[in-house]
Amino acid sequence: MATIDLTAAPSPDELAIISEGLTSFNQMEVGPSDRQTLTVLIRDESGRAIGGLSGYTAWGWLFTQLLFIPASLQGQGWAGRILTQAEDEARRRGCHGAWIDTFNPNARKVYMRQGYEVFGELPSFVTDRTRTFLKKAL
Repeated sequence: MATIDLTAAPSPDELAIISEGLTSFNQMEVGPSDRQTLTVLIRDESGRAIGGLSGYTAWGWLFTQLLFIPASLQGQGWAGRILTQAEDEARRRGCHGAWIDTFNPNARKVYMRQGYEVFGELPSFVTDRTRTFLKKAL
């Protein structure tokens, strides 16, 4: 008989069972995702990574998971340049759309200036901040 085990410390093998099972199911339902990591880094003068974008492409979409601009570079157009590079690479990979989410109102403005449009919101996600989901046709 199956049981339920709640844990805050699953093993890598246990997580792999979930990931591989879902991947297999999705491939049967909609075909392979062709998931590929996509990262755009900001480097300082010494070549050390100090910020950037981390995400992936899958099923014809670019998903930006993380985007960080150091405080010393904010307000200088770095986010837009990084997003443009990621979007260009996503197009080369055959993507037709991009999506991102944030609960930072300043980031939301940056993404909307970049051509993203809101398609969903979760009000009061963190305190009084709304989590906003945005998309863009590529």
